[in-house]
Amino acid sequence: MVTIKNIADLAGVSKTTVSKVLNNKDQKISEATRQKILDIVKETNYIPNKMAQSLVTKKTKTLGLIIPDIRNPFFTDIARGAEDKAVKEGYNIILCNTDENINKEIQSLNTLVEKMVDGIIFAPSSKTDLNSTRFKTSTKPIVLVDKELNIANVKGIVSLDNEEGTYLGVKYLIEKNHKKILYLSGPLTNEISRNRLEGYKRALEEANIAYDEKLIIQGEYSLDWGYEVIKNMAEIDFTAICAANDLIAIGAVKALKERNLHIPKDISVVGFDDIQTSRIIEPQLTTIKQNSYDMGYEAANILINYLEDSEINNIEKIIFKPELIIRNSTN
Repeated sequence: MVTIKNIADLAGVSKTTVSKVLNNKDQKISEATRQKILDIVKETNYIPNKMAQSLVTKKTKTLGLIIPDIRNPFFTDIARGAEDKAVKEGYNIILCNTDENINKEIQSLNTLVEKMVDGIIFAPSSKTDLNSTRFKTSTKPIVLVDKELNIANVKGIVSLDNEEGTYLGVKYLIEKNHKKILYLSGPLTNEISRNRLEGYKRALEEANIAYDEKLIIQGEYSLDWGYEVIKNMAEIDFTAICAANDLIAIGAVKALKERNLHIPKDISVVGFDDIQTSRIIEPQLTTIKQNSYDMGYEAANILINYLEDSEINNIEKIIFKPELIIRNSTN
């Protein structure tokens, strides 16, 4: 195996000089010496010992990424965006999937610290409360995605204006003369779910439509839950559905079809997220678009900027704006 010492001997320089070139700390080294070292590295197929480098630099060039459900395309896109930015900047990513389980979230945080990651991108589960006391002080810098959480060492927050998102969807349904709109919510212990419900309420209030708690059903952000709710409903006493995410909406669409109801002639349906599946189901789903890929990319960007300049002491906060995407599931 080729070592730094071998490279140094072949180049006629010290190991320190080789190390500086390999770690991009070669500002005071001549271009001729630098190029000579890089040529030898290429010719000998030298592979750096990352563990040895990390002991010297105290950095592993590795980020942790914690998401609640890899099967949900929204979080898949977040992961892809974060990975693309990380790779572009020379970082690797360790992915942890928590299955919406708070205990697995805590376990994942601890595992990533043990793996000596430089920092963590964390998308908390829908069941994790904002003020949960179960999370210990983090020893690693954290950037939160999609949801805020009172945890130490947070260096950035990337989220969406969730209230505005649902407001846009319900407002559009009202403009289409729907007054009895069923809202299928995620768990209301979750800040995102509460914010999205507030958007529903704001649109009704603005249109002078009375808020009816019987038209609010809370459950899980899953296709199966959306399907079961509509399938088991005794009667369909509404003209439209606004769902807290696309998976719920897609499940509801499936159940409505099984009940021989036409979409959108009988029931209009609006989702939230604009996952890829929403564009290929029949009918195509009207939904609220949030740029999940960009959210992951920006989360990684904030974290890497901090790691490269640890004197940054402000918490950077990016709030994306939602967009109404009109397709064939509403009229």
